[in-house]
Amino acid sequence: MDSDVLVIGAGLSGLVAAFRARKAGLSVTVLEARARPGGVIGSERRGGVLLERGPNSGLDTTPLINALLTDLGIADQRVDGSRESSRRYVVRGGRLVALPTSPGAFLGTPLFSTRAKLRLFAEPFIRKSPADAEESIAQFVRRRLGSEFLDYAIEPFVAGIYAGDPEQLSVPAAFPRLHALEQRYGSLIKGAIMGARERKKSADKAKNTAASFSFREGMQTLTDALGRAVGGIECDVRVGTIQPGADGMFTVTGERAGTSLVRRARAVIVATPAYAAADLVRAVAPEAAAALAAIPYPPVTVVGSAYRRTDIAHPLDGFGFLAPAKERPAVLGSLFSSTMFEGRAPADTVVLTTFVGGRRNPELATAGDENLASAVHGELVRLVGARAQPLWREITRWARAIPQYTMGHLGRIAAVEQAERVVPGLYFCANYRGGVSIGDCVKAGHAIAERVATRLAGA
Repeated sequence: MDSDVLVIGAGLSGLVAAFRARKAGLSVTVLEARARPGGVIGSERRGGVLLERGPNSGLDTTPLINALLTDLGIADQRVDGSRESSRRYVVRGGRLVALPTSPGAFLGTPLFSTRAKLRLFAEPFIRKSPADAEESIAQFVRRRLGSEFLDYAIEPFVAGIYAGDPEQLSVPAAFPRLHALEQRYGSLIKGAIMGARERKKSADKAKNTAASFSFREGMQTLTDALGRAVGGIECDVRVGTIQPGADGMFTVTGERAGTSLVRRARAVIVATPAYAAADLVRAVAPEAAAALAAIPYPPVTVVGSAYRRTDIAHPLDGFGFLAPAKERPAVLGSLFSSTMFEGRAPADTVVLTTFVGGRRNPELATAGDENLASAVHGELVRLVGARAQPLWREITRWARAIPQYTMGHLGRIAAVEQAERVVPGLYFCANYRGGVSIGDCVKAGHAIAERVATRLAGA
């Protein structure tokens, strides 16, 4: 079976790329190793409670998102975060403290000491680093903002996004806008002000100000709609080899249910996690394969817990809480899922989605169910005043969860880009490249599809 484009991997990035390629008039084949498309996104109802096994929401950072929802016919199913969800909590001193969202709130917050607040006045006068220097996030923040902001603002934020360690993550790779602000303006504070003015001229929004969104029946609404629109996705397929031919066609071999499978296409988009991509391209792009194999993915376990409302003392009037490593918590944080969006649970029930593991505590992420449940419930007793065991809990384990943009990551991505040049028609699109958020994946899939369509139109 021949097609214009073959996409390997039906996670969000691959689905968006396949959908946009099809919208451009190209014939598309999608091969997926799992039993259904959607990657780590998964939503389900249990006793009137909506449970998310992967991402709980997206950030409306790009107009491409709403354009995609309109194209898919699901714009009317979108729901935005509740008013309460604009409040974020951080653990300090064993209690939840609201993250300040205005200058007045910042001056009065107990989250940071007076000394740490005064330290900010020095930030505009700190010399920027050389443009070609690579710093870890921890080095960057200590230099510009001080250790306390690292401990109680940036480290928990990094754990919430990447489940990562700021001592290991690269600023220009993981937070390129921070790096760009310093290089362009010489100051984060000055850059934040000037950058906000510039964003008003475009339709993009900063992630710290963008609205959260989901769908009435959860995030799987998006990937299900993409799967229907793409059509004909072949699941339970284990791809083995990718071979470019002299005729300009790629031959992709695989296996499904013990039966060999062969597909041919003019272009191949590898939209799998980095470790899987490395295996697929080792024969045709060995340098890229080595770079991809070097991208670490720590384990993260998601524990969804449903409690009686009367059994939780905290008002749960926010998005959730992040737990800094400085506080020595057993968890990375917890989302107040039933507060974030309406219709997530009956009025007498609350849902908390707690994340465990990452680079900080991989051992607990892989612990047995009983030990894991005990650790999570113990933290919920301590931090939100849980007074009884949950009505039920669901545990979802991701053995290799989120790609880490560690030091040297941009060099690894350069090797991937070189492979795209050396092997024309081969493309890479996944969340190890360009960002890990929902919006990042939508933008990446869109961009790759445009590149493919442009190349094939000129072929």
